[in-house]
Amino acid sequence: METIKNRYDFVFYFDVKDGNPNGDPDAGNLPRLDAETGHGLVTDVCIKRKVRNFVLITKEEKSPFDIFIKEKAVLNSLIDKAHEDDEVKNKEKGDKTEAARIWMCKNYYDIRTFGAVMSTGKNAGQVRGPIQLTFARSVDPIVALEHSITRMAVATEAEAEKQSGDNRTMGRKYTVPYGLYRCHGFISAHLANKTGFNKEDLNLFFDAMQNMFEHDRSAARGEMNTRKLVVFNHKDSALGNKPAHELFKRVTHNKLVDTPAREFPNYEILLDGKTFPETFKIVDVG
Repeated sequence: METIKNRYDFVFYFDVKDGNPNGDPDAGNLPRLDAETGHGLVTDVCIKRKVRNFVLITKEEKSPFDIFIKEKAVLNSLIDKAHEDDEVKNKEKGDKTEAARIWMCKNYYDIRTFGAVMSTGKNAGQVRGPIQLTFARSVDPIVALEHSITRMAVATEAEAEKQSGDNRTMGRKYTVPYGLYRCHGFISAHLANKTGFNKEDLNLFFDAMQNMFEHDRSAARGEMNTRKLVVFNHKDSALGNKPAHELFKRVTHNKLVDTPAREFPNYEILLDGKTFPETFKIVDVG
């Protein structure tokens, strides 16, 4: 299948209710915040992880949709597999790295989508992926709540003896009561040509962005949902017909209540000043 020929830019809205969308391990797993404005942050890495997990579930780790960066993976062992392939082994020494890079792109969805550094063992080069994401930022400042929680058990007999059989363990849990987040993304046709990223890959990515939260439920994350995905398709243009920042200005949001927002109907999202019912909408840019 041919690689994509058009450039795409997109605006992605998602929300969280009574959950922690992306805890910071360097801050006791508190929700990530912009310290100056109080706006919530979710890293691009967090969003990519959810896309990877969705592809793992739906494609069952089968080539060409296997995932390179996955839980408990040993990356150098996966790179070694590329060098064990006959097409790579038979290449001259100077061509092995490029052949291994092509093999890795061909077999791993996340490499040809997001890119990867594969020079940590047997060299398979570096890949700059066609899809790049910004951090997601909440549209309004958020409040991070801290909750005390109790476990009615202990882990060891020694702990039980210290508590004279009371057997309670105290802990902390952090949540955001509600936050609507906005993220921007960019899809390069030129980089897609280098990695082999094609239309089927693109459709799978858009499917993941719409449905990834449905398969990523946990008590810690509360309720998270995709709300809007607006994609600008630069029709018949690899370079693009307009700057991304001009297109992003066409997608806006309004808060509809004076009180703190606690659910998605407290907002409206508009395209060119008008609401639209679709969760996923493609807009051609001529």
